[in-house]
Amino acid sequence: MRKIIVIVVIIISVLLSIYFYAYKGHRDIALEESEFKISVVDLQKEFATNDSIATKKYADKTVETFGKISSIDTIGKGIVIDEKLFGTFKTVLPENLKIGNSIKIKGRFLGYDELLEEFKIDQITIVK
Repeated sequence: MRKIIVIVVIIISVLLSIYFYAYKGHRDIALEESEFKISVVDLQKEFATNDSIATKKYADKTVETFGKISSIDTIGKGIVIDEKLFGTFKTVLPENLKIGNSIKIKGRFLGYDELLEEFKIDQITIVK
């Protein structure tokens, strides 16, 4: 009887460990410290120099960047900065955004989209 209880406790422990490993909490980019602070223009230069090294450097990292708003996508909750970086907000699109205004954002760097020739960042928040 004692062996059965020990085996059941071990099985439950293993299952709980697997569950908590697989379903650990999601990142909150807004609360994370930026690992990199770089302009969209400098980001473009770095990728032009060596895109594979730049991809490894920035992929899935919290990045703070800045530039001028080129366009606003109200349906997709996103903006384009300096015609080269597309960022999507985590929740709603702020109302005070205007094309041509300078903006500083922080978000998770997803990568470079060669088809659209633009960088992708999600979960962006405006940095004051």
